[in-house]
Amino acid sequence: MTEAAAESYGPEVLERLERDAKEIISRYPKPRSALLPLLHLVQSEDGYVSQRGIEFCAEQLGITAAQVTGVSTFYTMYKRAPVGEYHVGVCINTLCAIMGGDQIWNELSEHVGVGHDQATEDGKVSLERIECNAACDFAPVMTVNWEFFDNMTPEKAKKLVDDLRQGKDVLPTRGATGLCTWKEASRVLAGFPDGRAGE
Repeated sequence: MTEAAAESYGPEVLERLERDAKEIISRYPKPRSALLPLLHLVQSEDGYVSQRGIEFCAEQLGITAAQVTGVSTFYTMYKRAPVGEYHVGVCINTLCAIMGGDQIWNELSEHVGVGHDQATEDGKVSLERIECNAACDFAPVMTVNWEFFDNMTPEKAKKLVDDLRQGKDVLPTRGATGLCTWKEASRVLAGFPDGRAGE
């Protein structure tokens, strides 16, 4: 572990991350193949892929921080700045846009006062323009921490975000029976089940 990365994470966090990283890396025939889940792991800790997270991944895999950065900046699922506890994606691809996705984005962005990949001041919600949620049959579609909200309207979108900011229970239109936080979703994507896969 480099001194910079070791200083960035406290000893208890570092020990836990190293233990989890070893488990992730053991799943792959070549350590570098574990980079994507390791990025989710550090995102589950910091809420985004921080510089200390990049250095941690590089050290664990024996690659350079530049190589980790190249991968983390290529994929939109890895955030380079903090996002909200609930990251809201609005599909603005062709079908969703025609069905109202652009209007939803415009009204929702104005309603909460933030733009693409920006979080509200209270840290509860961030917004993202999604190019495709692969759910065209339910257009226009939104996601919250990767859970689906189908057949949305501007009014439903604004109520959803208001409810999230007020701490109300919000249920996806399909799939899980509730929402987890952004960090919890990132941990699941790193390969650590939350026991809710059957929902």
